[in-house]
Amino acid sequence: MRSQNLITSFVWANDPTVQEALHIRKGTITEWKRCNESISYERNVENVLQYHRIFSKKGYEVLITSGDHDMIAPYIGTLKWIRMLNLTVVDNWRPWHVNGQVAGYTEKYKNNDFYLTFGAGHTVSEYKPKECLAMFHRWLSMRPL
Repeated sequence: MRSQNLITSFVWANDPTVQEALHIRKGTITEWKRCNESISYERNVENVLQYHRIFSKKGYEVLITSGDHDMIAPYIGTLKWIRMLNLTVVDNWRPWHVNGQVAGYTEKYKNNDFYLTFGAGHTVSEYKPKECLAMFHRWLSMRPL
């Protein structure tokens, strides 16, 4: 199933009507690729706390998500930096559900929502598309999980 998702996303992202809907200028890409290692840049951001503090002060709503099988950025580390922000907890750590099944756990802060998805790796939407879509749709419509 996971490889089918990769193929489907490749076909979708390379569809000219999708690119037009996303306002991608013609000629800027010849073919969308999932990972583009040819871009020359330096990975030098060691800490994003300062950015999240700014977002919180400005009242921006932020969705933070992790998979419990993420071997690149383990969710324990994500929770650690969220807690370093000293945000007010609005809704304590609790399960969230999709179709009556526990899909993970969530904790809501003043302007930040954290969702942990069971069985998902680093790219949550790739591993758990149904759960991720439900999460994102509810978050955008400001409905609780």
